[in-house]
Amino acid sequence: MSSQPAVPDTASDRRRWIALAIVMTAAFMDLVDVTIVNIAIPSIERDLGTSFGAIQWITAGYALAFAAGLITGGRLGDIYGRKRLFLIGITGFTLASALCGFAANEEMLVASRLLQGATAAMMVPQVLAIIHVTFPAHERGKVFGMFGAIIGLGAVSGPLLGALLTQWNLFGLQWRPIFLINLPVGIAGLILGRKYITESRAPKALKLDLVGVALVTLGLLMLIYPLTRGRELGWPLWGHLCMAGSLLVFAAFVAYEKYKTRKDSSPLVELSLFKVKSFAAGIAVQLTFGIVCGIFFLVWTLYMQIGLGWSPLRAGLTGVPFSIAVSAAAGMSVQKLVPRFGRKVLQAGAVTMATGLLLYIWEAGRYGTGIQSWQMALPLVVMGVGMGLIVAPLTDAVLSEVPREHSGSASGLINTTMQMGNALGLGLVSVVFFGSIDDRIAPSAVGKAFGEAFQNSLWWVVAVLVVIFVVMFALPARPKQHVEGAEAEIEAEPVGPVDREPVLAG
Repeated sequence: MSSQPAVPDTASDRRRWIALAIVMTAAFMDLVDVTIVNIAIPSIERDLGTSFGAIQWITAGYALAFAAGLITGGRLGDIYGRKRLFLIGITGFTLASALCGFAANEEMLVASRLLQGATAAMMVPQVLAIIHVTFPAHERGKVFGMFGAIIGLGAVSGPLLGALLTQWNLFGLQWRPIFLINLPVGIAGLILGRKYITESRAPKALKLDLVGVALVTLGLLMLIYPLTRGRELGWPLWGHLCMAGSLLVFAAFVAYEKYKTRKDSSPLVELSLFKVKSFAAGIAVQLTFGIVCGIFFLVWTLYMQIGLGWSPLRAGLTGVPFSIAVSAAAGMSVQKLVPRFGRKVLQAGAVTMATGLLLYIWEAGRYGTGIQSWQMALPLVVMGVGMGLIVAPLTDAVLSEVPREHSGSASGLINTTMQMGNALGLGLVSVVFFGSIDDRIAPSAVGKAFGEAFQNSLWWVVAVLVVIFVVMFALPARPKQHVEGAEAEIEAEPVGPVDREPVLAG
């Protein structure tokens, strides 16, 4: 493979932007798939007669498989090529979506969702890794601004799309089109990805750390599985022992990774990344922010559709102001605000989001089951602006000082901690939401009970945002400017055939 120029020509520059659109569409597809299911839960429940445990597995199972496989997926991209893993992942994700869409019972749907999460774990880490190795530091602000807008759009357009597809009941398929819609998108991504994405991998030969894979997967399962099933099973002793034991497994994982680094410099996780202050602090914020998203989006759906008795379409349309606010704030934060105000932008986001939640709690208490969609618009816009100020600059801050050869591993870690937080949040829903609802509730009291449980859950989310605000003090007060980063990059990094080639320039 011949060395590529540091600055791509016009044709290759155009091709990398086309390919950026392809990988971002894949990321959008994954984000939509996380949230699109929530809105269709009542329809799935009616059609398949699913239990609450199965409903939790349909949502949390995806997040669990996704979280467990992300670090491995990122490292596989570093070793075997990011394009290759991206294409394998998108193929598997598309097939798993078809299996979900044609599921005959709850067991098949849960198994297909687990497969969908596992294949997404191969696809998604390559997105940030490809962006990181393709675009110079001075361009990444713009790219991550776009990525943040996609995150915001995916988070809430999922419920809206799910609502429309469920309401339309296309061909009498009820909820099934929410999965089948991935088929044309996935096939197009596969065809275009083969054409426009060029291969890249770590510059030095790495080996897959199978012991590390086993330990990190076991640790994640021991932590999240008992949380997800705990309430349903009456919080058995083995669940508490499992969660406590997961800490020992993670400790063994860290010790083994140190040994692996000394032995052959091919650990699953580059522990040296945590010596980069911006990376370590950003990972902590990602984890706690994932908990916020995991709790809020599920309880919000349950509150609107079961508590208030709204249709999927009305619930989905109610989220539109939130989606617009997230996208607008995310696009503006990286390019306009962070270069000027640094870390304060992210902290302002946490405060703003908490303010929106407090407004929501007040409105839900004041208006009860008579609350209208338009009355929710103000708290949702305030929350959306807060979320937008966090999501885009956070990704940029975490990756800004990561060496290129570890971009896949770092990207996998970022996504893993966010998804681990998300899965923890989904597991905690059984505590913070269903824990405050009587199992033998009268049908006439469902609305009031769900409203109170919703308010209780939001207080928990506010508490987590306070923790996030404090942890953000560990982020660099003034992140390295992208233009300065580009100059340093040119001086510090030799142009090589693998690590510095324009990955998306075909």
